[in-house]
Amino acid sequence: MRKKQCFILIFCVVVFIIGALAFFLLKGNDKFFPTEYKEGSGKNYIVYGDKTYKYNEHLSNYLFMGIDTREPVETYEGQSDAGQSDAILLVSYNRADKTIKCLSIPRDTLTNVHIISVDGVEVGTTKVQITTQYAYGDGKYKSCELMKQTVSETLYGIPIQGYCSINMDAIPIAVEQIGEVEVVVPNKSLELVDSIYKEGSTVSITKDNAETFVRYRDINQAFSAMDRLERQKVFSKAFAEKARERADQDTKFVTNMYESLEPYMVTTIENSIFAKLAEAGDNFSGEIQDIPGEKVDGMDFDEYHINETQLYELILEMFYEEVQGE
Repeated sequence: MRKKQCFILIFCVVVFIIGALAFFLLKGNDKFFPTEYKEGSGKNYIVYGDKTYKYNEHLSNYLFMGIDTREPVETYEGQSDAGQSDAILLVSYNRADKTIKCLSIPRDTLTNVHIISVDGVEVGTTKVQITTQYAYGDGKYKSCELMKQTVSETLYGIPIQGYCSINMDAIPIAVEQIGEVEVVVPNKSLELVDSIYKEGSTVSITKDNAETFVRYRDINQAFSAMDRLERQKVFSKAFAEKARERADQDTKFVTNMYESLEPYMVTTIENSIFAKLAEAGDNFSGEIQDIPGEKVDGMDFDEYHINETQLYELILEMFYEEVQGE
């Protein structure tokens, strides 16, 4: 596998191993938007306000997920092993100008999740956190297909051409491959765990403490996932920079990394696609688009409710083009 093919996989996938990018979505099917499909033009055209938009046919969208399970994927046998998707990222590749944009979706997003029986029969939907959708599959392709469907539905039918999921056992493996990563602690969320994690201090992340830094949260503390998100963002940026340095120094680095992570992954993305994403990734600023919304202290679990109007406008901005003169 070519160096760039592997690098973009590592960049995107490792971000998800650590749950580095999590934002929140709420899909309210009972809400009405001032939107209609333009008569006679098909689903690719949308009228919003006094403007007409056409879906950008140059886009290909790929879903990346970080799963909270352990052990190689081949050991999973069904829903009891499936786990949940702690991190969700949609990477949109523009084939015309060879650029990528990223849209992150949080684990606590309330949306319509498809309920699947242990026999594999869909029995309905319920509005719960999007992270649980993965658990209704097999921890492999069925889980990924369910997430693909639900993410697309939550984003107003945006098509998704492929996906890649990876579980948490890959965290120490990835960090061991890359070596120590220095980060500045962004908040106080780990100070009671270990005094070295004082807000503003610089710490070295190794294979031994990586999982603590990127995954720990106090489940008794409201919105602790948001504090964790800050740490994950800091780590993902530092990791990506270190990975790029290592890849430039060692031609075998990315291949070795990929082979180490492969047992913990499920993907339908072909190597040729990773190569194209890699080319675009060379110029990627690292900016991840947040989905607008607000965090809510739910009765049992944290929730994040998106601002539906702002989300819809964001979808138009990222995935559609304004049609002039029609």
